[in-house]
Amino acid sequence: MDFTPTEEQAAARDLAARIFGDLSTPERLAAAGTGSDAETWKALCAAGLVAAVADTGLLGLVLLLEEQGRTTAQVPFAASCAYGLLAVSAHGTPEQRERLLPGIGDGTAVVCGAVFEPGGVRADAAGRLSGVVPVVPWLRDAAHVLVADDGRRLWLVRTADARCAPVELTAPWAAGRLTLDGTPGEPVGGTDAYDDVLATARTAFAGLQAGVCAGSLARAVEHTNTREQFGRPLAAKQGVQLRAADAYMDTETIRVTAYEAAWRRDEGLAYATHALTAAWWASEAGQRVVHAGQHLHGGTGADLEHPVHRHFLWGRQLDAYLGCGSEVLQELGELIASGEEET
Repeated sequence: MDFTPTEEQAAARDLAARIFGDLSTPERLAAAGTGSDAETWKALCAAGLVAAVADTGLLGLVLLLEEQGRTTAQVPFAASCAYGLLAVSAHGTPEQRERLLPGIGDGTAVVCGAVFEPGGVRADAAGRLSGVVPVVPWLRDAAHVLVADDGRRLWLVRTADARCAPVELTAPWAAGRLTLDGTPGEPVGGTDAYDDVLATARTAFAGLQAGVCAGSLARAVEHTNTREQFGRPLAAKQGVQLRAADAYMDTETIRVTAYEAAWRRDEGLAYATHALTAAWWASEAGQRVVHAGQHLHGGTGADLEHPVHRHFLWGRQLDAYLGCGSEVLQELGELIASGEEET
């Protein structure tokens, strides 16, 4: 295994870091409310970073999402790449790729996903879908939504053909409630598409969680190094050091498991168990890190307007989105026991 970024991946990561750092400031994010930051999304797409994922692969996407997570930038990067660009590239027909990928790559056609909990949507023989998905992150921004039916088949639905009602989440992810009532959908991929797309999404959002945790920890380190108590920085206290060290190790574990799962997918290796491992660490360790980040800020961490609170909200939202740790661990155990580790 070699997780060293290629020259292209490193250049894309560095460019993303500059864009997120320049545009996704705490002041701008506070002014954006719960919706998406259209200016930041436009800048990312104009720089070619969304389209570049087709060449840099899932590992390249994870590197970009880490940079997004550090600033909690409100853009549908993970969703549109995991459920749109990578899903259509891997499982779309030649006609679908030719028709859909240009718009997804330039950001004019955002794609979101209703994939994590199949069962609420049914498809008839004519490819018309019925059912309700209570919460779909980034639905309010999307031109298309990738839907999994109760048979774990994937369908691409135009949001203009469905009913989409706004839903507010803990984190500002421009989410919505999706209602399908005989809504037309076009199939994407075969019987193996669902497992691959789900594993890809888990890996991508684990990478996003790594960035959220890194940003939370960086703020905590800065605070404890500058805040003094009894004439000494808080960072000089052993209890603070131990809490920060644990958070650092958790963050690195989330990062390396996400890297491994992404690298294996890019190399064409089985990665279903690795994606679940990354999701488990992102869920279990992620919530520990953002709690620690808020706790290390002391009373300041209780301020809902403080930037560290955004990391706390994002970390807990990603924890819920990826599935609680015990559920993910059970799925991982069942997959290992079945011996069917390939996606």
